[in-house]
Amino acid sequence: MKVVTSSPEETIKFAESVGKKLKGGDVIAYVGGLGVGKTTFTRGLSIGLGIGDMVTSPTFALVNEYRSDSSNIMLCHFDMYRITSSLDLETTGFYDYMNDRNILAVEWSENISDALPENTIYIKITRLSENEREIEIIGDERFE
Repeated sequence: MKVVTSSPEETIKFAESVGKKLKGGDVIAYVGGLGVGKTTFTRGLSIGLGIGDMVTSPTFALVNEYRSDSSNIMLCHFDMYRITSSLDLETTGFYDYMNDRNILAVEWSENISDALPENTIYIKITRLSENEREIEIIGDERFE
């Protein structure tokens, strides 16, 4: 599935619809450069999951956890920009988060591509202009 959004608000709205289709155990791997809207998209996922819009970039924390008050699901938002080895990845606790109660959203996923599960959902975000983004979802028939 490919869509083009014309503003951060449209990106959030589209991501919200994606978030409503996610389930525990899903792994989202973002593909896209600096400033394309990965955290903005994660904010929409969080809204769609019923968690709210308090999402912030995990750049310095490496992972931010967001829990739903109404379900047992937790959104785990990772930034793998500084991860350069399997040892680095282990220290983030990444593998401990992989279970059927968590949804993982991974920025800079290309740095850990060998560690991603086979059923990973890839979200490629491309900047078309200052506000326009092309968003492509690959890897799961729920989003076709």
